[in-house]
Amino acid sequence: MLGADQVLEYEGWLFDKPVDRASARAQLLALAGRRHRLISAAVAMQDGEHAWQHTDTARPTMLALSPAFVEFYLDAVDQAAFARVGSYQLEGLGIQLFRAIDGDFFTIMGLPLLPLLDFLRERGILAA
Repeated sequence: MLGADQVLEYEGWLFDKPVDRASARAQLLALAGRRHRLISAAVAMQDGEHAWQHTDTARPTMLALSPAFVEFYLDAVDQAAFARVGSYQLEGLGIQLFRAIDGDFFTIMGLPLLPLLDFLRERGILAA
């Protein structure tokens, strides 16, 4: 069994997934032009026992977004903005929100995939 989750931290504030367009807009405007932290963690259980865990942090920096661009973005992604903490996805149009990204792409996506694949190979679950 595998569980994974992610949290966004900016200046001591933890962001939840937005519940509506207004909260998505507020998140994007709060992060605009700023660097924040995305912390992703994964835990694997095997036969009811803790088998593995990994936590990783990425630090994306957003562009200084105009309110008009935020509205354009929210129109374009619609409900997908509510599916992610920070109201963005790197895939597709979301990459245009960023000036720089320090860290692993998969950590930003919400799952530290490369360390997970290493664990699965070590256990013989995946071929090396």
